[in-house]
Amino acid sequence: MKTEILRISEDLYLKSLELDDAEHIFKAVDSQREYLGEWLPFVEFTKSVKDSLDYVNSVVTMPEECREWQFAVFCGGCFAGLAGFKGTDRLNRKSEIGYWLREEFQGRGIMTESVRALINFGFSEIGLNRIQIKCAPENLKSNRIPQRLGFTLEGIERDSEFVREGVFRDANVWSLLKKDVTP
Repeated sequence: MKTEILRISEDLYLKSLELDDAEHIFKAVDSQREYLGEWLPFVEFTKSVKDSLDYVNSVVTMPEECREWQFAVFCGGCFAGLAGFKGTDRLNRKSEIGYWLREEFQGRGIMTESVRALINFGFSEIGLNRIQIKCAPENLKSNRIPQRLGFTLEGIERDSEFVREGVFRDANVWSLLKKDVTP
């Protein structure tokens, strides 16, 4: 599999996941468990570098026809987070973008610009017609990203995501269609 780089600026780029990224991912999760764990269910289950390696391996070894485009976000040469597509429905040409960012990189527009790059990649390179983003209604920072990028709030998916034992979260469902984006 060829490494894909989506360059956003001199200091900000997305790089398709590689096995070497597993250690970056684990260190970020392990050092920010409370912060990331508030919204991300995988944090509780990421207990070692092997867990992150297993995840990355599942992404990079996926057959091309089933590939989910997942990217490591790098800012100033440092690993900042992950962003990519999940649950891609090729027949109906739609997918969901998921993302997370280390706390110290928040508030600089990094993820908004990363998602913008993914939208362009999804519509132009993957051939998607619909992209959605799901965010817990209480996660205001995460919800601002689709708002800024012109997504439409379609509604709330109740008990959408298992966070931890006994806790499910609703999700705002945001969508953007290819025809909504001006060329």
